[in-house]
Amino acid sequence: MNMEDLDGDYFDQCRNQMLAEQSQSLADTNNWAHVDRKQTHADWDSLYREIAPLIDDLLPGDDAVQDLMARHYEIASRFYKPSREAYIGMGLFYMDNQDMRDFHNAYHPKMAEFLGDAVFIYARNSI
Repeated sequence: MNMEDLDGDYFDQCRNQMLAEQSQSLADTNNWAHVDRKQTHADWDSLYREIAPLIDDLLPGDDAVQDLMARHYEIASRFYKPSREAYIGMGLFYMDNQDMRDFHNAYHPKMAEFLGDAVFIYARNSI
């Protein structure tokens, strides 16, 4: 199943699920006090630097990309372990939110969209 095969209602559910799970996690963990933010941001940076050169040559569903998405999910899970729909919502957030889009696209002009697609594929196949 591809993102194009689903209607907007499903994606709205994913966005809402991400917000609900994040809000609950923030409340339960004193705003993610358990997360080493400096290390997490360094790990995101390292991962995105590995993904960026692949974007022009590979598809989001390629094995090499999906292996990196397993790391992406692991890093995201330091905050809370997102459900399939919440994780898809995270990928949508990267594309929907202008600040997140700008942040990710600083690594590569198509990073936010590529990550959104790669997150969707990983979530559907691995969560």
